[in-house]
Amino acid sequence: MAHDDTTDRLPDEMTLDELRAEIEEIDRDLVELIARRTYVADTIAQVKAEADLPTTDEQQEQAVMDRAGENAERFEVDANLVKAIFRLLIELNKVEQRESR
Repeated sequence: MAHDDTTDRLPDEMTLDELRAEIEEIDRDLVELIARRTYVADTIAQVKAEADLPTTDEQQEQAVMDRAGENAERFEVDANLVKAIFRLLIELNKVEQRESR
């Protein structure tokens, strides 16, 4: 992540425009991370297809959700919100996996 001198200041020391620019940078980073996650999930789908494994792995999904909850607590973010986002990511990956078979 590229940071300029505005990120060295606390949010309450930044102007509205600086705060919005910071949000814009974070949004780009989030999209990049989602793209990376999707790429890896697509690769997993290929491996599953080659090994004739089912699309859904409930144990793995539960492990992902557990980690999401733990990370939410670690960063003091609402765990329900984080888990909802991860549930959506998992469901979207499963739809893509099904469509690619």
